[in-house]
Amino acid sequence: MKIWTKITTLITGLLILCPSLVLAAAEKAAPLVIVADTRKFTGWEAWWTNLYNESHLYFTLLTVAIIPVVGVVFGTIADLVMSRIGIDLKSRELAEH
Repeated sequence: MKIWTKITTLITGLLILCPSLVLAAAEKAAPLVIVADTRKFTGWEAWWTNLYNESHLYFTLLTVAIIPVVGVVFGTIADLVMSRIGIDLKSRELAEH
């Protein structure tokens, strides 16, 4: 039974990793190009979309760097707003006794 599992896994792997072997991929397709339309953007939006079009690597690295910074800024703002309206998250007191 183990031999059939190995053979099935091998055939499945070949079909997935070698799409030219699959009958549906009979003709070679042109490479897919993904770009963003920058005609309607100005300022930082135009810069951001141009960065996406020029280098997906730099766009990804900058996005990964920006997301935690924005999270910290929004968290700090939320903490300040909640402390102003009387919600204290720094000390924990259980209400059910």
